[in-house]
Amino acid sequence: MEEAATTPARTRGAHEQRTGGHHGFEPPRLTSMLRHALPRFVEGVIAPVAVFYAAFALLGLNGGLVAAVAWVYGGIAWRYARGHGVSAMLLLAAVGVTARAVLAAATHSAVIYFLQPTLGTLTVAVTFLASVPLGRPLAQKVATDMVPMPEAFLRHARVRRFFLRISLLWSLVFFVNAVISLWMLFHESIGTFLWVRTGLVAALGAAAVAVSVWGFRRCLLHVNGDAAPATLG
Repeated sequence: MEEAATTPARTRGAHEQRTGGHHGFEPPRLTSMLRHALPRFVEGVIAPVAVFYAAFALLGLNGGLVAAVAWVYGGIAWRYARGHGVSAMLLLAAVGVTARAVLAAATHSAVIYFLQPTLGTLTVAVTFLASVPLGRPLAQKVATDMVPMPEAFLRHARVRRFFLRISLLWSLVFFVNAVISLWMLFHESIGTFLWVRTGLVAALGAAAVAVSVWGFRRCLLHVNGDAAPATLG
């Protein structure tokens, strides 16, 4: 029992020795992070939209609303029945879909159903932007929610600059996303809005993710390089 209890401490000590005990950090492999995050993203974000549109095309607005709500709450019930945890993304999807469905049903408008998340996207863009002058970059909060990072690493000046710049990048991404969505929502059919807008937004998001990952890897190389001399000393 004593040996087992000291193993984590030894592992942390070895990691600190390799990195100088200060700024070094080795994140999980990108593939393992994607395997963890992608199913939750599909379940909580992509699937409700796809289910809504399929039912909307076959059954009309009310059918689409019922199907989207049933999908989300059915997923929650299925997870509880199997003893699995419910992701925060799925819970947020449940709250969002319910509110949107109630308003859309009350107004009998599919546009209202999609207008709310678009306005939410604009709010997120403003939040990312506002976090920069406050010195509390939202990109850092999102990243540390996904991958816990040592405080010493996060305090490094280069890491701070990286997250400030990435917060600006994602503010721009969400703002462009909102502008595209609003224009298409009021100038195109719901079908065109869903598929064309989804493709454009996905491409934009993929490019931003690629830039973020590339920038983070460059940042890691520099920070871990700064920590290496401490190991030699």
